[in-house]
Amino acid sequence: MKTIGMIGGTGRPSTLEYYRIINQETNRRLGGLNSAKILLSSFNYGEIDLLNKKEDHAGVYKLVLDAAQRLKRASVDFIIICANTMHQYVDALETETGLKVVHIADATAKEIKRKNLSKIGLLGTRFTMEMDFYTNRFSQFGIESLVPEKTDRDFIHSAIMNELLKEEFKPETKNKFLSIINKLQEKGASGIVLGCTEIPLLIKQQDTDLPVFNTLEIHAKAAVDFALG
Repeated sequence: MKTIGMIGGTGRPSTLEYYRIINQETNRRLGGLNSAKILLSSFNYGEIDLLNKKEDHAGVYKLVLDAAQRLKRASVDFIIICANTMHQYVDALETETGLKVVHIADATAKEIKRKNLSKIGLLGTRFTMEMDFYTNRFSQFGIESLVPEKTDRDFIHSAIMNELLKEEFKPETKNKFLSIINKLQEKGASGIVLGCTEIPLLIKQQDTDLPVFNTLEIHAKAAVDFALG
């Protein structure tokens, strides 16, 4: 069994879910009293939030790199980053650390292809929806990404930052998310990627007729695949 290096705290609600799912899935596969070997480096997300508000991506990357290097010194075998947005730094991180990073978009794209879908709606932070680090990965798998219109992107980003990261899950916010999903369906989306690891804590498969891709669960199970492979 390989040791997983988790970079978490981005934010804490989803990091808890990662830890739970990885250990439950490991035990499901191995039985007995088996659980995963994990080392967790967890951020104070307030520091990252301040850097993001200043658009200081280099500053954020420095924090992520420092966390990865500390995990490497602790002898982890590979890394997972417990947040979609932070995957914009994966290529640089792998180059500088020499460690494998199990990519959340690649794992999700494989699940989308298993469903034989080629056009999906993508929800996430504004970085995930507006930058190309995520959609480019999907395009390599022949998947087209549709993102909400700007006012809806702003709403989603604000809800993530001001509610979901604080473990606030409001019915009116959920209804707005479902309205946005309906708009994406009208534009041709045949599935919805919950491209922020906090969104699956608000939106569930039973809330919509479209196939929903819970990136948190998909990524956590991909980490188990790699750890036990």
